[in-house]
Amino acid sequence: MRLQVETKGAGFPILCLHGHPGSGKSMAIFTDYLSERFLTFAPDLRGYGQSQTQQRFQMLDHLDDLLELLNEYNVGRCLLLGWSLGGILAIELLLKYPERFSGLVLIASAARPYGQHPPTTPLDLFYTAIAALLNALKPGWQWNIDTVGKRSLFRYLMTQQTPSAYHYLASHAVPAYLKTSPAANQALSAALKSGYNRLADLKNIQVPCLILAGSNDCHITAQSSQETAKYLSKCTLHCYPNTAHLFPWEIPTQVLADLEQWLQDYPEVVDYRQIPF
Repeated sequence: MRLQVETKGAGFPILCLHGHPGSGKSMAIFTDYLSERFLTFAPDLRGYGQSQTQQRFQMLDHLDDLLELLNEYNVGRCLLLGWSLGGILAIELLLKYPERFSGLVLIASAARPYGQHPPTTPLDLFYTAIAALLNALKPGWQWNIDTVGKRSLFRYLMTQQTPSAYHYLASHAVPAYLKTSPAANQALSAALKSGYNRLADLKNIQVPCLILAGSNDCHITAQSSQETAKYLSKCTLHCYPNTAHLFPWEIPTQVLADLEQWLQDYPEVVDYRQIPF
């Protein structure tokens, strides 16, 4: 499937993969920053955003789509960055095509992901719908955050429910949620039922890796991200206190600073001169 993709900047290529629900636009927190020096690709995965399909598919079909995307743009080697589900797809791409990727950045993701999300109640859903509607009308409205948002499911996605984070919800999260297809939901549901554990295969990953996690993440726990880091030979790990699954929107300055430091520590991940011929 030919994916809708947002490209920005110029230079060494970086493939940025969103989570579920999501879209390429939801990766703007990273692409806006990285595209000042690099060429970023942020596709809408199959069944998400503008890459719509009515046909059922499996999670592994994403890998074929993404490889085709890289070939279409003549990208021989790039850096991988994935958030949540996007991180899992990044791991799969790197394991299947190791020669195509120079490094791996995992955001709120893991090779054996597990969650600790409390049961969702009808009241949770009611507050979430009201909070999302009010935030769409008036993004970042503090009254909405304090009165409704902190009682909604958003409290599990963001520990620090700041107005700026709610602006990201309005501009990126809710539109992506509304454009996530039934086929995408079915593919993810089937994958979750089958289980996922790639820990034993991580020994085959020899490129530098960066893992960022939120301490209060109940969707993909910080513990599962920390477990993944132990199996990677060249891994830097940061776990941010008082944050959850959407921590890049909670503490963007800190996240981007740590990403920048990692790029400086491992310049080979964005250096054409390191590409083997």
